[in-house]
Amino acid sequence: MSLIRNFCIIAHIDHGKSTLADRLLDITGTISDRDKQDQLLDNMDLERERGITIKSHAIQMNYKHEGKDYVLNLIDTPGHVDFSYEVSRSIAACEGALLIVDAAQSIQAQTISNLYLALENDLEIIPILNKIDLPSAKPDEVSDDIVDLLGCKLDEIIKVSAKTGEGVSSILKEIVNRVPAPKKSSHEELKALIFDSVYNPFRGIEIYFRVFSGKIKKGQEIKFLATNKKYYADEVGTLSLKQIPKNEIGCGDVGYLITGIKNAKEVKVGDTIVDSRANETSAVSGFEEVKPMVFAGIYPVDTDDYEDLRSSIEKLQLNDASLVFSPENSSALGFGFRCGFLGMLHLEIIQERLEREFNMSVITTVPNVSYHAFTKKDSNSVLVVNTPSDLPEPSYLDRVEEPYINASIITKADFVGPVMSLCIEKRGILKNQTYLTTQRVELIFDMPLAEIVFDFYDRLKSISKGYASFDYSPIGFMQSKLIKLDILLNGNPVDALSALIHFDNAYSMGKKICEKLKELIPRQQFDIPIQAAIGAKIISRETVKAVRKDVTAKCYGGDITRKRKLLENQKKGKKKMRQIGNVEIPQQAFMAVLKLND
Repeated sequence: MSLIRNFCIIAHIDHGKSTLADRLLDITGTISDRDKQDQLLDNMDLERERGITIKSHAIQMNYKHEGKDYVLNLIDTPGHVDFSYEVSRSIAACEGALLIVDAAQSIQAQTISNLYLALENDLEIIPILNKIDLPSAKPDEVSDDIVDLLGCKLDEIIKVSAKTGEGVSSILKEIVNRVPAPKKSSHEELKALIFDSVYNPFRGIEIYFRVFSGKIKKGQEIKFLATNKKYYADEVGTLSLKQIPKNEIGCGDVGYLITGIKNAKEVKVGDTIVDSRANETSAVSGFEEVKPMVFAGIYPVDTDDYEDLRSSIEKLQLNDASLVFSPENSSALGFGFRCGFLGMLHLEIIQERLEREFNMSVITTVPNVSYHAFTKKDSNSVLVVNTPSDLPEPSYLDRVEEPYINASIITKADFVGPVMSLCIEKRGILKNQTYLTTQRVELIFDMPLAEIVFDFYDRLKSISKGYASFDYSPIGFMQSKLIKLDILLNGNPVDALSALIHFDNAYSMGKKICEKLKELIPRQQFDIPIQAAIGAKIISRETVKAVRKDVTAKCYGGDITRKRKLLENQKKGKKKMRQIGNVEIPQQAFMAVLKLND
Protein backbone atom coordinates (compact mmCIF):
# COMPACT_ATOMS: atom_id res chain seq x y z
CA MET A 1 0.00 0.00 0.00
CA SER A 2 2.88 2.39 0.68
CA LEU A 3 3.76 2.27 -3.04
CA ILE A 4 0.28 3.27 -4.30
CA ARG A 5 -0.60 6.89 -5.20
CA ASN A 6 -4.15 7.90 -6.22
CA PHE A 7 -4.49 11.36 -7.76
CA CYS A 8 -6.71 13.32 -10.15
CA ILE A 9 -6.08 16.28 -12.47
CA ILE A 10 -8.35 19.30 -11.95
CA ALA A 11 -8.44 22.62 -13.82
CA HIS A 12 -10.64 25.06 -15.71
CA ILE A 13 -11.76 24.03 -19.21
CA ASP A 14 -8.97 24.16 -21.85
CA HIS A 15 -6.05 24.57 -19.41
CA GLY A 16 -4.28 21.43 -20.71
CA LYS A 17 -5.39 18.54 -18.47
CA SER A 18 -5.74 15.91 -21.19
CA THR A 19 -2.44 16.92 -22.86
CA LEU A 20 -0.62 16.64 -19.51
CA ALA A 21 -2.20 13.19 -18.95
CA ASP A 22 -0.82 12.16 -22.39
CA ARG A 23 2.71 13.25 -21.36
CA LEU A 24 2.52 11.38 -18.03
CA LEU A 25 1.50 8.20 -19.90
CA ASP A 26 4.43 8.73 -22.33
CA ILE A 27 7.05 9.16 -19.59
CA THR A 28 5.88 6.15 -17.54
CA GLY A 29 5.82 3.98 -20.70
CA THR A 30 2.15 3.07 -20.14
CA ILE A 31 1.41 3.37 -23.87
CA SER A 32 3.39 2.07 -26.82
CA ASP A 33 4.38 4.27 -29.77
CA ARG A 34 1.77 2.48 -31.86
CA ASP A 35 -1.10 3.46 -29.52
CA LYS A 36 0.01 7.07 -29.13
CA GLN A 37 -2.43 9.83 -30.09
CA ASP A 38 -3.41 13.25 -28.77
CA GLN A 39 -6.08 13.34 -26.03
CA LEU A 40 -5.62 9.60 -25.57
CA LEU A 41 -7.96 9.33 -22.57
CA ASP A 42 -10.77 11.23 -24.33
CA ASN A 43 -12.08 8.15 -26.10
CA MET A 44 -15.50 9.53 -27.08
CA ASP A 45 -15.95 11.02 -30.58
CA LEU A 46 -17.79 13.97 -29.05
CA GLU A 47 -14.85 14.76 -26.75
CA ARG A 48 -12.42 14.81 -29.66
CA GLU A 49 -14.68 16.91 -31.90
CA ARG A 50 -15.34 19.57 -29.27
CA GLY A 51 -11.89 19.42 -27.66
CA ILE A 52 -13.39 19.04 -24.17
CA THR A 53 -13.40 16.25 -21.58
CA ILE A 54 -16.92 15.05 -20.80
CA LYS A 55 -16.16 11.93 -18.74
CA SER A 56 -13.51 11.38 -16.08
CA HIS A 57 -11.09 8.62 -17.17
CA ALA A 58 -9.11 6.35 -14.85
CA ILE A 59 -5.80 4.73 -15.86
CA GLN A 60 -2.98 3.00 -13.96
CA MET A 61 0.71 3.81 -14.51
CA ASN A 62 3.86 2.11 -13.17
CA TYR A 63 6.74 4.40 -12.18
CA LYS A 64 10.22 3.52 -10.88
CA HIS A 65 11.67 6.04 -8.40
CA GLU A 66 14.78 5.56 -6.25
CA GLY A 67 14.75 1.81 -6.88
CA LYS A 68 11.10 1.33 -5.87
CA ASP A 69 8.22 0.43 -8.19
CA TYR A 70 5.28 2.77 -7.58
CA VAL A 71 1.70 2.29 -8.85
CA LEU A 72 0.09 5.61 -9.87
CA ASN A 73 -3.69 5.68 -10.40
CA LEU A 74 -4.57 8.78 -12.43
CA ILE A 75 -8.11 10.12 -12.99
CA ASP A 76 -8.37 12.85 -15.67
CA THR A 77 -11.46 15.01 -15.01
CA PRO A 78 -13.60 17.45 -17.07
CA GLY A 79 -13.19 21.22 -16.65
CA HIS A 80 -16.61 22.57 -17.66
CA VAL A 81 -18.96 23.67 -14.86
CA ASP A 82 -21.72 21.35 -16.21
CA PHE A 83 -19.56 18.29 -15.49
CA SER A 84 -18.45 19.22 -11.98
CA TYR A 85 -20.24 16.12 -10.65
CA GLU A 86 -17.69 13.98 -12.50
CA VAL A 87 -14.96 15.92 -10.67
CA SER A 88 -16.57 15.42 -7.23
CA ARG A 89 -16.75 11.65 -7.84
CA SER A 90 -13.11 11.46 -8.91
CA ILE A 91 -12.02 13.47 -5.87
CA ALA A 92 -13.83 11.01 -3.55
CA ALA A 93 -11.54 8.22 -4.85
CA CYS A 94 -8.19 10.11 -4.51
CA GLU A 95 -5.66 11.36 -1.94
CA GLY A 96 -4.06 14.06 -4.08
CA ALA A 97 -4.82 16.47 -6.93
CA LEU A 98 -2.77 18.22 -9.60
CA LEU A 99 -4.20 21.75 -9.89
CA ILE A 100 -3.32 23.02 -13.36
CA VAL A 101 -3.34 26.72 -14.23
CA ASP A 102 -2.77 28.08 -17.75
CA ALA A 103 0.19 30.51 -17.77
CA ALA A 104 -1.59 32.67 -20.37
CA GLN A 105 -5.14 32.69 -18.95
CA SER A 106 -4.31 32.63 -15.19
CA ILE A 107 -6.83 31.50 -12.56
CA GLN A 108 -10.42 31.07 -13.80
CA ALA A 109 -13.74 30.54 -11.99
CA GLN A 110 -13.77 26.74 -12.34
CA THR A 111 -10.15 26.54 -11.08
CA ILE A 112 -11.33 28.05 -7.78
CA SER A 113 -14.48 25.90 -7.66
CA ASN A 114 -12.55 22.63 -8.24
CA LEU A 115 -9.90 23.66 -5.73
CA TYR A 116 -12.54 24.11 -3.00
CA LEU A 117 -13.97 20.68 -3.86
CA ALA A 118 -10.50 19.14 -3.40
CA LEU A 119 -9.81 21.03 -0.14
CA GLU A 120 -13.14 19.90 1.35
CA ASN A 121 -11.96 16.31 0.83
CA ASP A 122 -8.53 17.02 2.43
CA LEU A 123 -6.60 16.30 -0.76
CA GLU A 124 -2.91 17.16 -1.12
CA ILE A 125 -2.77 19.90 -3.80
CA ILE A 126 0.21 20.11 -6.19
CA PRO A 127 0.05 23.43 -8.13
CA ILE A 128 1.24 23.22 -11.76
CA LEU A 129 1.76 26.12 -14.15
CA ASN A 130 1.13 24.83 -17.69
CA LYS A 131 1.72 26.25 -21.21
CA ILE A 132 4.92 28.15 -20.26
CA ASP A 133 6.07 27.75 -23.90
CA LEU A 134 3.34 30.10 -25.21
CA PRO A 135 4.46 33.57 -26.39
CA SER A 136 1.57 35.10 -24.38
CA ALA A 137 2.52 33.25 -21.16
CA LYS A 138 3.06 35.34 -18.00
CA PRO A 139 4.65 32.76 -15.67
CA ASP A 140 5.81 35.15 -12.93
CA GLU A 141 2.55 37.06 -12.73
CA VAL A 142 0.41 33.90 -12.71
CA SER A 143 2.71 32.23 -10.14
CA ASP A 144 1.98 35.12 -7.77
CA ASP A 145 -1.78 34.59 -8.35
CA ILE A 146 -1.40 30.88 -7.42
CA VAL A 147 0.54 31.77 -4.26
CA ASP A 148 -2.26 34.20 -3.26
CA LEU A 149 -4.93 31.55 -3.93
CA LEU A 150 -3.26 28.53 -2.28
CA GLY A 151 -0.97 30.15 0.25
CA CYS A 152 1.87 27.90 -0.95
CA LYS A 153 5.54 28.82 -1.48
CA LEU A 154 6.72 30.05 -4.88
CA ASP A 155 9.18 27.14 -5.28
CA GLU A 156 6.36 24.58 -4.74
CA ILE A 157 4.80 25.52 -8.11
CA ILE A 158 5.97 23.21 -10.92
CA LYS A 159 6.37 25.02 -14.26
CA VAL A 160 5.73 22.76 -17.25
CA SER A 161 4.72 22.65 -20.87
CA ALA A 162 2.49 19.63 -21.44
CA LYS A 163 2.79 20.12 -25.21
CA THR A 164 6.61 19.96 -25.40
CA GLY A 165 7.05 17.76 -22.29
CA GLU A 166 9.29 20.31 -20.52
CA GLY A 167 9.33 19.82 -16.73
CA VAL A 168 6.74 16.99 -16.77
CA SER A 169 9.11 14.36 -15.27
CA SER A 170 9.40 16.47 -12.08
CA ILE A 171 5.60 16.15 -11.60
CA LEU A 172 5.93 12.37 -11.16
CA LYS A 173 8.61 12.81 -8.48
CA GLU A 174 6.42 15.32 -6.64
CA ILE A 175 3.42 12.95 -6.81
CA VAL A 176 5.49 10.19 -5.17
CA ASN A 177 6.93 12.55 -2.53
CA ARG A 178 3.90 14.73 -1.71
CA VAL A 179 0.72 12.70 -2.32
CA PRO A 180 0.08 10.49 0.74
CA ALA A 181 -0.26 6.73 0.32
CA PRO A 182 -3.77 5.30 1.00
CA LYS A 183 -4.49 4.94 4.72
CA LYS A 184 -4.57 1.42 6.10
CA SER A 185 -7.94 0.52 7.51
CA SER A 186 -8.35 -0.72 11.09
CA HIS A 187 -10.50 -3.68 9.96
CA GLU A 188 -9.92 -6.13 7.15
CA GLU A 189 -13.50 -6.43 5.85
CA LEU A 190 -14.02 -5.43 2.21
CA LYS A 191 -15.34 -1.91 1.60
CA ALA A 192 -15.07 -0.31 -1.88
CA LEU A 193 -16.63 2.79 -3.45
CA ILE A 194 -18.16 2.65 -6.96
CA PHE A 195 -17.10 5.90 -8.68
CA ASP A 196 -18.09 5.08 -12.27
CA SER A 197 -19.64 2.40 -14.47
CA VAL A 198 -20.08 1.74 -18.16
CA TYR A 199 -22.40 -0.52 -20.20
CA ASN A 200 -20.73 -3.19 -22.33
CA PRO A 201 -23.26 -4.94 -24.63
CA PHE A 202 -21.26 -8.21 -24.52
CA ARG A 203 -20.21 -8.46 -20.87
CA GLY A 204 -22.87 -6.49 -19.02
CA ILE A 205 -22.06 -3.58 -16.71
CA GLU A 206 -18.40 -2.83 -15.96
CA ILE A 207 -18.01 -1.21 -12.54
CA TYR A 208 -15.04 1.03 -11.63
CA PHE A 209 -14.25 1.09 -7.90
CA ARG A 210 -11.71 2.18 -5.29
CA VAL A 211 -10.98 -0.22 -2.37
CA PHE A 212 -10.94 1.51 1.03
CA SER A 213 -10.42 -1.59 3.18
CA GLY A 214 -9.89 -5.33 2.73
CA LYS A 215 -9.50 -6.82 -0.75
CA ILE A 216 -11.73 -8.02 -3.55
CA LYS A 217 -10.93 -11.42 -5.14
CA LYS A 218 -11.97 -13.09 -8.35
CA GLY A 219 -14.94 -15.42 -7.73
CA GLN A 220 -15.79 -13.81 -4.38
CA GLU A 221 -19.47 -13.26 -3.54
CA ILE A 222 -20.08 -9.55 -2.97
CA LYS A 223 -23.03 -7.33 -2.03
CA PHE A 224 -24.07 -3.79 -3.05
CA LEU A 225 -25.30 -1.85 -0.02
CA ALA A 226 -27.81 0.44 -1.82
CA THR A 227 -29.72 -2.36 -3.59
CA ASN A 228 -28.80 -5.14 -1.07
CA LYS A 229 -28.26 -7.56 -3.98
CA LYS A 230 -25.51 -10.22 -4.13
CA TYR A 231 -23.31 -11.13 -7.10
CA TYR A 232 -20.15 -13.09 -7.89
CA ALA A 233 -17.06 -11.19 -9.03
CA ASP A 234 -16.54 -12.96 -12.39
CA GLU A 235 -13.55 -10.78 -13.21
CA VAL A 236 -11.55 -8.11 -11.39
CA GLY A 237 -8.54 -6.19 -12.67
CA THR A 238 -6.78 -2.89 -13.08
CA LEU A 239 -7.45 -0.13 -15.62
CA SER A 240 -4.49 0.37 -17.90
CA LEU A 241 -5.08 1.37 -21.52
CA LYS A 242 -6.73 -2.04 -21.81
CA GLN A 243 -8.27 -3.87 -18.86
CA ILE A 244 -5.74 -6.18 -17.15
CA PRO A 245 -7.42 -9.07 -15.22
CA LYS A 246 -5.96 -9.85 -11.76
CA ASN A 247 -6.73 -12.40 -9.06
CA GLU A 248 -7.33 -9.74 -6.43
CA ILE A 249 -7.36 -5.95 -5.93
CA GLY A 250 -5.95 -4.85 -2.57
CA CYS A 251 -6.71 -1.98 -0.20
CA GLY A 252 -6.04 1.52 -1.60
CA ASP A 253 -6.07 0.39 -5.24
CA VAL A 254 -8.43 1.27 -8.11
CA GLY A 255 -9.85 -1.36 -10.46
CA TYR A 256 -12.79 -2.68 -12.47
CA LEU A 257 -15.32 -5.41 -11.71
CA ILE A 258 -17.52 -7.50 -14.04
CA THR A 259 -20.38 -9.50 -12.52
CA GLY A 260 -22.54 -10.03 -15.62
CA ILE A 261 -25.26 -7.56 -14.46
CA LYS A 262 -27.46 -6.63 -17.41
CA ASN A 263 -30.05 -4.41 -15.68
CA ALA A 264 -28.88 -0.80 -15.39
CA LYS A 265 -31.05 -0.13 -12.31
CA GLU A 266 -29.00 -2.56 -10.19
CA VAL A 267 -25.85 -0.40 -10.20
CA LYS A 268 -25.70 2.99 -8.50
CA VAL A 269 -22.65 5.23 -8.72
CA GLY A 270 -21.58 6.17 -5.18
CA ASP A 271 -22.71 2.78 -3.80
CA THR A 272 -20.46 0.70 -1.52
CA ILE A 273 -19.34 -2.88 -2.29
CA VAL A 274 -18.97 -5.23 0.72
CA ASP A 275 -18.49 -8.98 1.21
CA SER A 276 -21.81 -10.86 1.03
CA ARG A 277 -21.30 -12.42 4.49
CA ALA A 278 -20.15 -9.17 6.15
CA ASN A 279 -22.09 -7.41 8.89
CA GLU A 280 -20.83 -4.06 7.54
CA THR A 281 -23.74 -1.70 6.92
CA SER A 282 -22.08 1.73 6.84
CA ALA A 283 -21.40 3.12 3.36
CA VAL A 284 -18.25 4.99 2.30
CA SER A 285 -18.90 8.67 3.04
CA GLY A 286 -17.95 11.77 1.08
CA PHE A 287 -20.30 11.17 -1.82
CA GLU A 288 -22.95 13.80 -2.59
CA GLU A 289 -26.29 13.27 -4.30
CA VAL A 290 -26.56 15.16 -7.58
CA LYS A 291 -28.90 18.20 -7.78
CA PRO A 292 -30.16 18.78 -11.34
CA MET A 293 -30.32 22.44 -12.36
CA VAL A 294 -32.18 22.35 -15.69
CA PHE A 295 -35.17 20.23 -16.69
CA ALA A 296 -36.32 19.33 -20.19
CA GLY A 297 -38.61 16.74 -21.73
CA ILE A 298 -37.08 14.15 -24.08
CA TYR A 299 -39.56 12.41 -26.37
CA PRO A 300 -39.05 9.81 -29.13
CA VAL A 301 -39.86 11.08 -32.64
CA ASP A 302 -41.70 7.80 -33.24
CA THR A 303 -43.95 6.93 -30.26
CA ASP A 304 -43.27 3.19 -30.78
CA ASP A 305 -39.66 3.80 -29.66
CA TYR A 306 -40.66 4.73 -26.09
CA GLU A 307 -39.32 1.52 -24.46
CA ASP A 308 -36.10 1.69 -26.51
CA LEU A 309 -35.61 5.27 -25.33
CA ARG A 310 -36.10 4.18 -21.70
CA SER A 311 -33.41 1.48 -21.92
CA SER A 312 -31.07 3.89 -23.78
CA ILE A 313 -31.42 6.56 -21.05
CA GLU A 314 -30.86 3.91 -18.33
CA LYS A 315 -27.65 2.76 -20.00
CA LEU A 316 -26.53 6.35 -20.43
CA GLN A 317 -27.26 7.05 -16.75
CA LEU A 318 -24.80 4.29 -15.81
CA ASN A 319 -22.04 6.23 -17.52
CA ASP A 320 -23.31 9.66 -16.44
CA ALA A 321 -24.69 9.52 -12.90
CA SER A 322 -25.70 13.20 -12.97
CA LEU A 323 -28.57 12.45 -15.40
CA VAL A 324 -31.94 12.17 -13.60
CA PHE A 325 -35.16 11.13 -15.38
CA SER A 326 -38.80 10.21 -14.77
CA PRO A 327 -41.64 9.29 -17.19
CA GLU A 328 -44.15 11.94 -18.33
CA ASN A 329 -46.62 12.43 -21.15
CA SER A 330 -47.58 15.42 -23.28
CA SER A 331 -50.73 15.97 -25.33
CA ALA A 332 -48.62 17.18 -28.26
CA LEU A 333 -45.71 14.71 -28.13
CA GLY A 334 -47.08 11.56 -26.48
CA PHE A 335 -45.06 9.56 -23.94
CA GLY A 336 -41.52 10.59 -23.01
CA PHE A 337 -39.26 11.44 -20.08
CA ARG A 338 -38.68 14.47 -17.87
CA CYS A 339 -34.90 14.69 -17.52
CA GLY A 340 -32.78 16.72 -15.11
CA PHE A 341 -29.41 18.10 -16.26
CA LEU A 342 -26.60 20.08 -14.65
CA GLY A 343 -26.66 22.75 -17.39
CA MET A 344 -27.27 23.53 -21.05
CA LEU A 345 -24.04 21.92 -22.33
CA HIS A 346 -24.93 18.76 -20.40
CA LEU A 347 -28.37 18.72 -22.10
CA GLU A 348 -26.78 19.16 -25.53
CA ILE A 349 -24.24 16.35 -24.90
CA ILE A 350 -26.92 13.90 -23.64
CA GLN A 351 -29.09 14.56 -26.69
CA GLU A 352 -26.10 14.05 -28.99
CA ARG A 353 -25.02 10.85 -27.20
CA LEU A 354 -28.53 9.37 -27.45
CA GLU A 355 -28.46 9.95 -31.21
CA ARG A 356 -24.90 8.67 -31.76
CA GLU A 357 -24.51 5.81 -29.31
CA PHE A 358 -28.07 4.45 -29.33
CA ASN A 359 -29.43 5.67 -32.72
CA MET A 360 -32.39 7.35 -30.98
CA SER A 361 -34.09 10.26 -32.76
CA VAL A 362 -35.47 12.49 -30.01
CA ILE A 363 -37.36 15.77 -29.58
CA THR A 364 -36.21 17.97 -26.71
CA THR A 365 -38.66 20.48 -25.23
CA VAL A 366 -37.81 23.97 -23.99
CA PRO A 367 -35.65 23.57 -20.84
CA ASN A 368 -36.80 25.11 -17.55
CA VAL A 369 -36.03 24.84 -13.84
CA SER A 370 -37.98 23.55 -10.81
CA TYR A 371 -40.19 26.06 -8.98
CA HIS A 372 -42.02 25.89 -5.66
CA ALA A 373 -45.71 26.87 -5.71
CA PHE A 374 -47.92 27.53 -2.68
CA THR A 375 -51.73 27.48 -2.88
CA LYS A 376 -54.15 29.71 -0.94
CA LYS A 377 -55.77 26.61 0.57
CA ASP A 378 -52.51 25.48 2.22
CA SER A 379 -49.82 28.15 2.08
CA ASN A 380 -47.23 26.03 3.95
CA SER A 381 -47.13 22.86 1.83
CA VAL A 382 -44.77 23.03 -1.13
CA LEU A 383 -45.93 21.99 -4.59
CA VAL A 384 -42.91 21.25 -6.83
CA VAL A 385 -43.49 22.60 -10.35
CA ASN A 386 -41.29 20.95 -12.99
CA THR A 387 -43.39 21.79 -16.04
CA PRO A 388 -45.59 24.83 -16.76
CA SER A 389 -48.65 22.53 -16.82
CA ASP A 390 -48.00 21.65 -13.12
CA LEU A 391 -48.64 25.27 -12.05
CA PRO A 392 -52.01 25.68 -10.28
CA GLU A 393 -54.64 28.08 -11.68
CA PRO A 394 -53.91 31.76 -10.84
CA SER A 395 -57.10 31.98 -8.71
CA TYR A 396 -55.80 29.19 -6.39
CA LEU A 397 -52.19 30.37 -6.35
CA ASP A 398 -50.79 32.12 -3.27
CA ARG A 399 -47.16 32.64 -4.36
CA VAL A 400 -44.37 31.09 -6.44
CA GLU A 401 -40.72 30.78 -5.40
CA GLU A 402 -37.90 30.27 -7.88
CA PRO A 403 -34.36 28.91 -7.35
CA TYR A 404 -31.56 31.46 -7.04
CA ILE A 405 -27.84 30.92 -7.54
CA ASN A 406 -24.70 32.64 -6.37
CA ALA A 407 -22.80 33.39 -9.62
CA SER A 408 -19.06 34.07 -9.66
CA ILE A 409 -17.76 35.73 -12.84
CA ILE A 410 -14.05 36.42 -13.34
CA THR A 411 -13.32 38.80 -16.20
CA LYS A 412 -10.85 41.40 -17.48
CA ALA A 413 -11.32 44.91 -16.08
CA ASP A 414 -12.17 46.22 -19.62
CA PHE A 415 -15.39 44.15 -19.73
CA VAL A 416 -16.84 44.94 -16.27
CA GLY A 417 -19.47 47.34 -17.73
CA PRO A 418 -20.97 44.98 -20.36
CA VAL A 419 -20.89 42.00 -17.94
CA MET A 420 -22.74 44.00 -15.27
CA SER A 421 -25.35 45.17 -17.83
CA LEU A 422 -25.95 41.55 -18.90
CA CYS A 423 -26.36 40.33 -15.30
CA ILE A 424 -28.71 43.18 -14.36
CA GLU A 425 -30.76 42.50 -17.52
CA LYS A 426 -31.05 38.92 -16.24
CA ARG A 427 -32.44 40.19 -12.90
CA GLY A 428 -29.09 39.76 -11.11
CA ILE A 429 -28.22 41.59 -7.86
CA LEU A 430 -24.57 42.61 -7.47
CA LYS A 431 -23.22 41.33 -4.13
CA ASN A 432 -19.49 41.90 -4.40
CA GLN A 433 -16.79 43.17 -6.73
CA THR A 434 -13.15 42.25 -6.04
CA TYR A 435 -10.04 43.13 -8.02
CA LEU A 436 -7.92 39.95 -7.96
CA THR A 437 -5.15 41.81 -9.83
CA THR A 438 -5.11 45.22 -11.57
CA GLN A 439 -6.50 43.59 -14.71
CA ARG A 440 -8.78 40.84 -13.38
CA VAL A 441 -12.05 41.35 -11.50
CA GLU A 442 -14.33 38.90 -9.70
CA LEU A 443 -18.02 39.84 -9.72
CA ILE A 444 -20.45 38.04 -7.39
CA PHE A 445 -24.16 38.15 -8.29
CA ASP A 446 -27.32 36.60 -6.87
CA MET A 447 -29.38 35.59 -9.91
CA PRO A 448 -32.47 33.51 -10.74
CA LEU A 449 -31.36 30.17 -12.18
CA ALA A 450 -34.06 30.38 -14.87
CA GLU A 451 -32.33 33.43 -16.40
CA ILE A 452 -29.02 31.64 -17.00
CA VAL A 453 -30.58 28.48 -18.44
CA PHE A 454 -30.98 29.69 -22.01
CA ASP A 455 -28.32 31.89 -23.53
CA PHE A 456 -26.52 33.52 -20.60
CA TYR A 457 -23.22 31.64 -20.95
CA ASP A 458 -22.99 32.20 -24.72
CA ARG A 459 -23.72 35.92 -24.37
CA LEU A 460 -21.24 36.26 -21.51
CA LYS A 461 -18.50 34.72 -23.68
CA SER A 462 -19.30 36.96 -26.66
CA ILE A 463 -19.40 40.28 -24.75
CA SER A 464 -16.15 39.46 -22.93
CA LYS A 465 -14.45 38.19 -26.15
CA GLY A 466 -14.09 34.75 -24.55
CA TYR A 467 -12.24 36.00 -21.44
CA ALA A 468 -14.94 35.76 -18.76
CA SER A 469 -15.24 32.54 -16.78
CA PHE A 470 -18.40 31.58 -14.95
CA ASP A 471 -19.21 29.32 -12.01
CA TYR A 472 -22.31 29.04 -9.84
CA SER A 473 -23.74 27.34 -6.75
CA PRO A 474 -27.40 27.14 -5.62
CA ILE A 475 -28.44 29.32 -2.64
CA GLY A 476 -32.13 28.41 -2.24
CA PHE A 477 -35.56 29.72 -3.27
CA MET A 478 -36.93 33.27 -3.28
CA GLN A 479 -40.43 34.61 -3.97
CA SER A 480 -40.95 35.92 -7.49
CA LYS A 481 -43.71 37.27 -9.76
CA LEU A 482 -43.94 34.40 -12.25
CA ILE A 483 -46.62 33.69 -14.82
CA LYS A 484 -47.32 30.91 -17.30
CA LEU A 485 -46.86 31.92 -20.94
CA ASP A 486 -48.84 29.69 -23.32
CA ILE A 487 -48.18 29.38 -27.04
CA LEU A 488 -51.26 28.59 -29.16
CA LEU A 489 -51.03 27.18 -32.68
CA ASN A 490 -54.23 27.26 -34.68
CA GLY A 491 -56.05 27.89 -31.39
CA ASN A 492 -54.58 24.82 -29.63
CA PRO A 493 -52.05 25.23 -26.78
CA VAL A 494 -48.66 23.54 -27.39
CA ASP A 495 -47.55 22.44 -23.92
CA ALA A 496 -44.02 21.69 -25.14
CA LEU A 497 -43.50 25.40 -25.95
CA SER A 498 -45.17 26.95 -22.89
CA ALA A 499 -42.87 28.44 -20.26
CA LEU A 500 -42.88 29.90 -16.76
CA ILE A 501 -41.32 33.35 -16.92
CA HIS A 502 -41.12 36.57 -14.94
CA PHE A 503 -44.03 38.95 -15.51
CA ASP A 504 -41.75 41.81 -16.67
CA ASN A 505 -40.32 39.68 -19.52
CA ALA A 506 -43.61 38.09 -20.63
CA TYR A 507 -44.60 40.54 -23.40
CA SER A 508 -41.19 40.73 -25.09
CA MET A 509 -40.66 36.95 -24.75
CA GLY A 510 -44.11 36.16 -26.20
CA LYS A 511 -43.52 38.47 -29.17
CA LYS A 512 -40.07 36.96 -29.88
CA ILE A 513 -41.34 33.36 -29.72
CA CYS A 514 -44.25 34.13 -32.10
CA GLU A 515 -41.89 35.83 -34.60
CA LYS A 516 -39.43 32.94 -34.44
CA LEU A 517 -42.14 30.32 -34.96
CA LYS A 518 -43.54 32.26 -37.93
CA GLU A 519 -40.13 31.86 -39.64
CA LEU A 520 -39.82 28.14 -38.86
CA ILE A 521 -43.31 26.66 -39.30
CA PRO A 522 -43.87 25.63 -42.93
CA ARG A 523 -46.87 27.16 -44.74
CA GLN A 524 -50.01 25.02 -45.00
CA GLN A 525 -53.07 25.34 -47.25
CA PHE A 526 -54.80 27.40 -44.54
CA ASP A 527 -53.84 30.38 -42.34
CA ILE A 528 -52.11 29.38 -39.08
CA PRO A 529 -52.47 31.89 -36.22
CA ILE A 530 -49.57 31.77 -33.73
CA GLN A 531 -50.53 33.38 -30.42
CA ALA A 532 -48.85 33.99 -27.07
CA ALA A 533 -51.27 34.08 -24.13
CA ILE A 534 -51.24 34.71 -20.39
CA GLY A 535 -54.32 32.90 -19.10
CA ALA A 536 -57.19 33.99 -21.38
CA LYS A 537 -55.43 37.18 -22.53
CA ILE A 538 -53.66 37.12 -25.92
CA ILE A 539 -50.52 39.28 -25.76
CA SER A 540 -49.00 38.68 -29.20
CA ARG A 541 -50.01 37.25 -32.57
CA GLU A 542 -48.39 36.33 -35.88
CA THR A 543 -49.98 34.56 -38.84
CA VAL A 544 -48.40 32.05 -41.20
CA LYS A 545 -50.19 32.85 -44.45
CA ALA A 546 -51.83 30.07 -46.46
CA VAL A 547 -50.41 28.68 -49.67
CA ARG A 548 -53.08 29.76 -52.13
CA LYS A 549 -54.12 28.30 -55.44
CA ASP A 550 -55.44 30.82 -57.95
CA VAL A 551 -58.91 29.27 -58.50
CA THR A 552 -60.03 32.16 -60.72
CA ALA A 553 -57.33 31.54 -63.33
CA LYS A 554 -59.74 29.61 -65.57
CA CYS A 555 -62.29 32.50 -65.71
CA TYR A 556 -61.88 34.48 -68.91
CA GLY A 557 -64.17 37.49 -68.70
CA GLY A 558 -67.85 36.91 -67.97
CA ASP A 559 -69.79 38.12 -64.96
CA ILE A 560 -68.03 38.95 -61.64
CA THR A 561 -70.37 36.56 -59.81
CA ARG A 562 -68.55 33.59 -61.45
CA LYS A 563 -65.30 34.62 -59.77
CA ARG A 564 -67.06 35.31 -56.48
CA LYS A 565 -68.66 31.88 -56.45
CA LEU A 566 -65.26 30.18 -56.93
CA LEU A 567 -63.63 32.31 -54.20
CA GLU A 568 -66.51 31.62 -51.77
CA ASN A 569 -66.13 27.85 -52.34
CA GLN A 570 -62.38 28.14 -51.70
CA LYS A 571 -63.03 30.11 -48.52
CA LYS A 572 -65.38 27.40 -47.19
CA GLY A 573 -62.79 24.71 -47.99
CA LYS A 574 -60.06 26.64 -46.16
CA LYS A 575 -62.31 27.09 -43.10
CA LYS A 576 -63.08 23.36 -42.97
CA MET A 577 -59.40 22.54 -43.46
CA ARG A 578 -58.44 24.82 -40.59
CA GLN A 579 -60.88 23.04 -38.27
CA ILE A 580 -59.57 19.56 -38.96
CA GLY A 581 -56.00 20.37 -40.06
CA ASN A 582 -52.97 19.45 -37.94
CA VAL A 583 -49.86 21.63 -37.74
CA GLU A 584 -46.59 19.74 -37.39
CA ILE A 585 -43.88 21.62 -35.52
CA PRO A 586 -40.34 20.92 -36.77
CA GLN A 587 -37.68 19.93 -34.18
CA GLN A 588 -35.61 23.09 -34.85
CA ALA A 589 -38.59 25.20 -33.70
CA PHE A 590 -38.27 23.74 -30.17
CA MET A 591 -34.51 24.40 -30.08
CA ALA A 592 -34.77 27.86 -31.73
CA VAL A 593 -36.69 29.19 -28.74
CA LEU A 594 -33.44 28.81 -26.77
CA LYS A 595 -31.56 31.09 -29.14
CA LEU A 596 -34.02 33.99 -29.35
CA ASN A 597 -31.32 36.65 -28.97
CA ASP A 598 -29.13 35.36 -31.81
